Amino acid sequence: MSEPHSKPDQHEPDALESIVHSIPVVIPAVGALLIFLLAFIAVFLA
Repeated sequence: MSEPHSKPDQHEPDALESIVHSIPVVIPAVGALLIFLLAFIAVFLA
């Protein structure tokens, strides 16, 4: 009757799904790096 399709829960992981699990680690690390960089610039210019 109808053509067999792949199951909806089986799909290829896209780029966003492969990155989402590392966001809780990456955002604080980038924040710490940004704070360190800004502090270094402030000390260097003072």
